[in-house]
Amino acid sequence: MRAVRRFTVHARIPDRLAGLTALATNLRWTWHPPTRDLFASMDDALFRRIRDPLRMLTEMPADRLEQLAHDEAFLERTRAAVDGLHRYLTEPRWYQRLADDHERVPSAVAYFSMEFGVHEALPNYSGGLGVLAGDHLKAASDLGVPIIGVGPLYRAGYFRQSLSLDGWQVEHYPVIDPDGLPLELVTEEWGQPAMVSVAMPGGRELRAQLWKASVGRAVLLLLDTDVDGNDDDLRRITDRLYGGDADHRIRQEILAGIGGMRAVRRYCELTGHPQPEVFHTNEGHAGFLGLERANEILEGGELGFDEALSAVRAGTVFTTHTPVPAGIDRFPVDLVQHYFGDGTLLPHVDPRRVLALGAEDNPGMFNMAHMGLRLAQRANGVSELHGRVSRRMFAGLWPGFDVDEVPVRSVTNGVHGPTWVAREMTALLGGNDEEWGHEGDGDGTRIAADVTDEQLWELRRELRSNLVGEVRRRAREAWLQRGASALELGWTDRIFDPDVLTVGFARRVPTYKRLTLMLRDPERLRALLLDEHRPIQIVVAGKSHPADEGGKALIQQIVRFIDDDPDVRRRIVFLPDYGMQMARYLYRGCDVWLNNPTRPLEACGTSGMKAALNGCLNLSIRDGWWDEFYDGSNGWAIPTADGVADPLQRDDLEAAALYDLLGQQIAPLFYDRDERGVPKGWLSRVWHTLRTLGPNVQASRMVREYVESYYLPAAETVAEATAGGYAGSRAFHDYRTRLDEAWPKVRVADTELSADGAETLVVGADVRVRAQVDLAGLDPADVEVQAVVGRVGDTDELADGVQVAMEPVERGVFEARLRLPHAGALGYTVRVLPRHRLLASPAELGKVVVA
Repeated sequence: MRAVRRFTVHARIPDRLAGLTALATNLRWTWHPPTRDLFASMDDALFRRIRDPLRMLTEMPADRLEQLAHDEAFLERTRAAVDGLHRYLTEPRWYQRLADDHERVPSAVAYFSMEFGVHEALPNYSGGLGVLAGDHLKAASDLGVPIIGVGPLYRAGYFRQSLSLDGWQVEHYPVIDPDGLPLELVTEEWGQPAMVSVAMPGGRELRAQLWKASVGRAVLLLLDTDVDGNDDDLRRITDRLYGGDADHRIRQEILAGIGGMRAVRRYCELTGHPQPEVFHTNEGHAGFLGLERANEILEGGELGFDEALSAVRAGTVFTTHTPVPAGIDRFPVDLVQHYFGDGTLLPHVDPRRVLALGAEDNPGMFNMAHMGLRLAQRANGVSELHGRVSRRMFAGLWPGFDVDEVPVRSVTNGVHGPTWVAREMTALLGGNDEEWGHEGDGDGTRIAADVTDEQLWELRRELRSNLVGEVRRRAREAWLQRGASALELGWTDRIFDPDVLTVGFARRVPTYKRLTLMLRDPERLRALLLDEHRPIQIVVAGKSHPADEGGKALIQQIVRFIDDDPDVRRRIVFLPDYGMQMARYLYRGCDVWLNNPTRPLEACGTSGMKAALNGCLNLSIRDGWWDEFYDGSNGWAIPTADGVADPLQRDDLEAAALYDLLGQQIAPLFYDRDERGVPKGWLSRVWHTLRTLGPNVQASRMVREYVESYYLPAAETVAEATAGGYAGSRAFHDYRTRLDEAWPKVRVADTELSADGAETLVVGADVRVRAQVDLAGLDPADVEVQAVVGRVGDTDELADGVQVAMEPVERGVFEARLRLPHAGALGYTVRVLPRHRLLASPAELGKVVVA
């Protein structure tokens, strides 16, 4: 029989243990070992089985709770933990000290994402994007940044994965009861659930209740549409993560952006939390939030859309994670018109302006990334390479500018060390229980000077042994799910070896990540696995999107390779149902972390960062974060066949390079031992990795970059735009009106370059550039006139250009002196750009006049 409805009955906690509830419901326990130790001491076997303090309190026998309520030693530990949490939540941290030195810091930042991977106890994520969002919140909490995360709550989360007998991925969607999760229902003053509503076509209304998760100091608001009063199809909007057709997806994204914005406002009204001044969109899914903010401003009736838009843009940060146009969320224009066209969803925003914000080359499609960029004054990719890729991809939105001038910068992703680093590694290296490798809320790296190679190697073997035990357990479970008999699975107790070089490959399984590159030459791989003197073993894991048949076929291909050879089965395994719990074993226990995407299709990829923090060495294509952080001694770079157009030939070449590295460099170095059995050469790379990558790959570094380079400037611009009843926005609108009228007539009439009598130009010589410029009635303060000098080739296109601002010397005449930057064939030009204090970049308006 099936239950008609699920519900959760909470345990009755004795009054003397009331502090346990606060500890269990604040997700700081996910990265704070002493809190986890406290719960483990209540019932170690139960804690190891479920690893969720809140569920543990529900399942704990009442007599055990009563016993603990009279255990003075346990009560003292509980009081100490509660006091520690209180200090963590209230004491000044990095952000509060930063506020002492800056005139304007945001009182709150809203961070919108379609998924948040905080811990498996809150299964609201699918992969890297969500785990990044979770790490962002945790690092912000550690730094004291007042952040509010916003996104949907999925009643079935992302799917659970198993394998069929023939190795095909099978999806299962567990039903999740929010009452059983570490969540608190946000309520009105009179106790009823707080609701937000969003208009739907046909006069219907979508209602969502709000759940709150406490992630340390950070707030996470999750919207749930499975509520009474919604029609059945509307209740299902938050059923599954990344499920359904385009209509289902746009409903989810309208909810995330517009509903999410309303949820933040309502939460702050109810709790007194400061309203956010800066709004950070983690990918384009929640981009409609900018339209809701414009709708709020327009509701007052005193501003026009363009004036409101400048205020919205000033406070918006947009992060793109997409390296190819095919990965961008796009909707048919007719579908967008269906939801926005009757004016009920956003009554004060003209639907034509909505469509214009998402316009792209194909007039029939609405582009969420284009809208995100047009609604945000500050945008970034997630690694230096991805920033360059993004500038090329979106260059068409800023015609007339060189690719390097496209206003999309980069902040390389980071990972939350305390979440991912083995506590044994923390203890060995001299870290603390709160922030491994950090000093002063994240500055610097602290590694104890007296740790020996022998100690580090012993720990690495221990972590590898833990992984081997987990591999055997999960392999057995996987075969039982596939239909095998327990009597025929004795071999799973003998697979893998704690002393064999262990390679990990675990991530989502889209085609570009090339799960099966290692299979290009099966016999060569087999020889590496079964080498008599220097064997390797490989752990593979990953989920393919349910609609991605090609990705599922790749999983099946590698599973069949493993199934078909009992000898191979001892050295390579595919573990289904990859998630955060499995990932921790892999990052901590592997010696080498393999990543072989097709360059440059990996925006960042953070799994190798987590592995590196545990002393694992990266073996990767130079894509994403590895392109900028690889230094020749912290791992290995797989050579890329970038100039080869045939993808199969490219795969063959790069696979051969992978085999060469594994067999000729990596395995020999791992097995080269001294008289004590310690691989000194290997450990020198491990030490170098820990010392150099440690501070760079931390999420605390990432969040500090966002604060200093994005949030603080955005807050200053917002303050100027909105002060005095949006006087700044009005002035900027007047400026843009004058600019738009005059710009078609602005021209550079004449230019000259002179060297003040020098007969020969040499590199470093001073020259003067002079230009006559017709500003068509604009004031010289309205523009920036620049001289640009750079190298030239056959086409006279400037490269490696140097820009120098020119000053007005008389009416219509501008002049600059500059030093010649290069030897060889050079050229110069003069150009005119807009200039205004509310512009974050001269390229922002997409206007340029060139001589």
